[in-house]
Amino acid sequence: MALTRIPRVNTAMQRRLLTELGSASAVFEHRHHIREVIPDASDKLAASLAQMELYATRAEEELEFALRNKIRCLCYNDSDYPFRLRECDDAPLLLYYKGNAELNRAHVINMVGTRHCTEYGKDICRRFVAELKDLYPDVLIVSGLAYGVDIHSHRAALDHNLDTVGVLAHGLDQIYPRLHRDTAVKMVSQGGLLTEFMSRTNADKVNFVRRNRIVAGMADATIVVESADKGGALITADIAMSYHREVFAFPGRVGDPYSQGCNRLIRDSKAALLQNARDFANAIGWVPCPCPEKQERGMQIKLFPDLNEDEQRIIDCLQQKEELQMNALAISVNLPVHKLSALLFNLEMKGIVRMLNGGMYRLV
Repeated sequence: MALTRIPRVNTAMQRRLLTELGSASAVFEHRHHIREVIPDASDKLAASLAQMELYATRAEEELEFALRNKIRCLCYNDSDYPFRLRECDDAPLLLYYKGNAELNRAHVINMVGTRHCTEYGKDICRRFVAELKDLYPDVLIVSGLAYGVDIHSHRAALDHNLDTVGVLAHGLDQIYPRLHRDTAVKMVSQGGLLTEFMSRTNADKVNFVRRNRIVAGMADATIVVESADKGGALITADIAMSYHREVFAFPGRVGDPYSQGCNRLIRDSKAALLQNARDFANAIGWVPCPCPEKQERGMQIKLFPDLNEDEQRIIDCLQQKEELQMNALAISVNLPVHKLSALLFNLEMKGIVRMLNGGMYRLV
């Protein structure tokens, strides 16, 4: 903790000190004569390390805070430290974690995007997470707890009983933005909250950029849902690419301000075009997990006591096609559009079918 607080000692130098001396404790012991072990240490580094005792006092306070609030301190070499993040050159030396999710599971993604999420973006979050749950029920969804795509991704994960972790740009003594506090509380028992910052650290602008490297680094892939031509999501995507991680983007309509960033990523071959979770599964090469829940859900729909013959035909068709536009569905089930429209409305009221953008329909 003290080592991470020393000014003018960046992450790369922190890691070198650990490598050369073996531990942060050894760095502390050599703080007044660092050139004995690192002959080329600069004057600034030597002067900074000489003040390490001051930061050790602050570290003692933070350790007490962590113990009191059941916060885990994940050090760089700990087995619980996210191993994907450890592979990154600028990985933080220490993380503070409050939650119950395993951070080193087989499948981890992050979902990022604009703070000004549209209905299109919200629907993508809900639909993609639901589809992903069917393919990979163990997937961990990471985001930044910010307005827009971040919070809708977290909430979609919670709604589908998936673990979700929010990476914060401040300490664990606060939640920013405050409106997301209730969601954050739920995440502690179904995922977690993660940060490199000590308590009493404000959510300053520079911290959000630092936060983005953790979001990118601890995941196998970055999913950009919606983004303007500039924004934090594009920064995260660039960081992910620098880590040689997969980047995917959902396309949007030409001219829509909050699709320009995604469309540009796809145009410039910086991100793979994404339409659904099956696209993602095929591109990233994960092996789909057998999901008994999906089979059980299909049986429950078939046995739904209030379905008439026409409604059952619609359900059977959507189970095979996953999504269909109304006209295509009308042809497939051989029903006139006006009658199909009424039946779909009834199925929506029963919570079995959902209408998506563009007149598309899918099973809930």
